[in-house]
Amino acid sequence: MRGKRTLAMLGLTAVALSPLPAGRAYASGGGGEGAVPHLVTMEAIAVPIVDADRVAGTLNFKLVLEAHDAATAEKLTAALPNLRMAAIAGGVEFARLDASALRAVNAADLDKTLTTALKTVVPELDRVLIVEVGASQS
Repeated sequence: MRGKRTLAMLGLTAVALSPLPAGRAYASGGGGEGAVPHLVTMEAIAVPIVDADRVAGTLNFKLVLEAHDAATAEKLTAALPNLRMAAIAGGVEFARLDASALRAVNAADLDKTLTTALKTVVPELDRVLIVEVGASQS
């Protein structure tokens, strides 16, 4: 039985670590004054929620990265593979310490964790926007 749990955890980790294509989107002007934010979308990420020695669920989230100019947005786009790895690492750490499949995800704490992790890759990153988040049981 323990071998099946380990195999399931390895499978979930492999899925979370597999690279997915990502694209970018730019915000349309809303008629307001000031700079228009540049947004770079990331594909959805799923990481295992490990409770003691077993996989208890999955933490799912989708991010959009905000940059203050087009040059920074291009830098973010070029760094997407490294940003994805940082987001996965941050998500795994958050899931290990603060997530449960049986309660709501604290999006504010997840945002802090992911912002810190992604800013280590590209310090010019303005904000990490969590556009989807949820946890589910295995």
